[in-house]
Amino acid sequence: MNNVDPSSIPAASFAGLDLLSSAVILSDDRQLIRHVNPAAENLFGISQRAWLGLSLSQLLGPSKVLAAALDNALKNNWSYTGHNVEVTRAEQPAMHLDCTVTPIESAGARLLLELRPIDHQLRAAREEREAVQQQATRELIRNLAHEIKNPLGGIRGSAQLLERELSNPSLREYTQVIISESDRLQGLMQRLLSSHRTMQPAQVNIHEILERVRKLIHAEFASVRVQRDYDTSLPDLTGDREQLIQAILNIARNAAQAMQGEGEIVFRTRAARKVTLAKKRYPLALELQVIDNGPGIPEAIRDKIFYPLVSGREGGSGLGLTLTQSFVQQHHGTIEVESRPARTCFRILMPLTGGQPEKSKTQ
Repeated sequence: MNNVDPSSIPAASFAGLDLLSSAVILSDDRQLIRHVNPAAENLFGISQRAWLGLSLSQLLGPSKVLAAALDNALKNNWSYTGHNVEVTRAEQPAMHLDCTVTPIESAGARLLLELRPIDHQLRAAREEREAVQQQATRELIRNLAHEIKNPLGGIRGSAQLLERELSNPSLREYTQVIISESDRLQGLMQRLLSSHRTMQPAQVNIHEILERVRKLIHAEFASVRVQRDYDTSLPDLTGDREQLIQAILNIARNAAQAMQGEGEIVFRTRAARKVTLAKKRYPLALELQVIDNGPGIPEAIRDKIFYPLVSGREGGSGLGLTLTQSFVQQHHGTIEVESRPARTCFRILMPLTGGQPEKSKTQ
């Protein structure tokens, strides 16, 4: 077994591991790497081609806990499960992982390591809780909007009838205020309800959508620079063109307003492979980043920026990002934000394979 060339092991032998969302590494009895699945490539920022045949210690760093676990697994066939194991590599930030080491006998491999970042698990649990809470909040807001729309129509109609009976122009000014404010509230209610309209999916090009948003931003904020960093090799996306335009426009417009019409926005697109979205595994996804160099999102509202009626701007309705999140979720995607002064980044992930998750290759 010591003479096995890692490149001679058929890739198909470990193809099933590539479907897993957790990072998996296989090594031989000398602890030389035989296989790295895509999740492990993403976790460590490595490519399988570069690491085949290298030592596990080079990848995992000087962890005494893992070194002892690997030795025991090889010598005694003992499995190991560790929680919050620290892995440090040169010039890389420390990672805290849950780790399982399992002795195996398969196609030249003797050890199977499964690694799960603790922060990823916590984030997934948090996202699941937030999704449930936000869905309940949206349903509440939607029901309230329906209840408010009907009385508003009555108030507006009564104000119009009253205006016809008034001969004093100064009194008509009051009825005009009632009518205009009723119209404003009806517009607000319509925006609350618009996220529930039926999608109209079609094949769309994300860069055409971004170019449309870029033109709209330039028309409204002439001094804002919109930079493009596109991966033009990306395939088309199955989605609702109008929803996607509105979703991205809401983010970009918020950024322009926060920068008071002076600053820079970057639209960046990339391909993301082997991505888990809403507990489903997709082979290929779009990663869209909208980055601005504005003042950042106030810390007090950063964790609830997607909640309805939460706004960091005086006079803002607090609905734009709520609608954006709803539209992204309807496209089976996720959205998250990182913000600090001079850099706010909204990151959207959406599947690029017609919304079809991978199927397990079981016989």
